[in-house]
Amino acid sequence: MPPKNKTKKTTMKNPEKSENDFEAKYRRSVLDVAVLQDHIALQCESVKKVQSDRIDLRRRMRHTEQKLQHERQDHRDVNSDLSRQYNTMQTELTNKVKRMEKEVSQLTEELVACLYAFVLCQEELSKEKREREQVEREKDATIAKLQHKLGNMETDYEKILHENLDGLTSQLSVARRGWEDKSTTLHQNYKELLSEFGLNARHI
Repeated sequence: MPPKNKTKKTTMKNPEKSENDFEAKYRRSVLDVAVLQDHIALQCESVKKVQSDRIDLRRRMRHTEQKLQHERQDHRDVNSDLSRQYNTMQTELTNKVKRMEKEVSQLTEELVACLYAFVLCQEELSKEKREREQVEREKDATIAKLQHKLGNMETDYEKILHENLDGLTSQLSVARRGWEDKSTTLHQNYKELLSEFGLNARHI
C-alpha cells in the first residue's frame, strides 16, 4: 500500500512530467517496433534469396549430373570436384539458413517483447490519465464544497452583522430617549432657575 500512495502523491505533484515520460517511452517503443520490423523484413528477404540460390544450385547440379552421365568416363575428376563443391556449398547454405532463421527467431522474440512493453506503456499511460482525471474531479469537488461553505459563511456573517446592527440601533434608540429625557429635565430646571431670577427663557 505505501508504494501506491507514494506513486499517487508523485502523480498529484507533477502529473504533466509523468505523462511526458510515458509519451516519450511510447514514441521510443514505436520507433523500436518499426526498426525491428524492417530488420526482420530484410532477414526474410535474405533467407528467401538463399533458398532460391539453393534451389537454383540443385537445378544446376541435376543438369550437370545429367550431362556428366554421358561423359562420366572422361570427366570423373570434374564430377567429383563438383560434388565436393556442391556438398560444401550445401553445407554453407544450410548453416547460413539455420543461422538466419535463428536470428529471425531472436528478432521475433525481441519484437514480441517490445510490443509487450509497448502495451504496458499504453496501459500505464491510460492509468496515469485516469488518476489525473480522478485528481481533477476531486479537486473540483473540493473547490465546489469550499465555495458552498464560503457562501454559507457569508450568509451567516451577514445575518450576524444585521443582528448586531439591529441591536446597536435599539441601544442607540434607548440612549437617545434617555438623552432626550435628561435634556428635557435640564431644560425645565434652567427655566425654573431663570424664573426665580425674574428672567424669561424665551428672551435669552
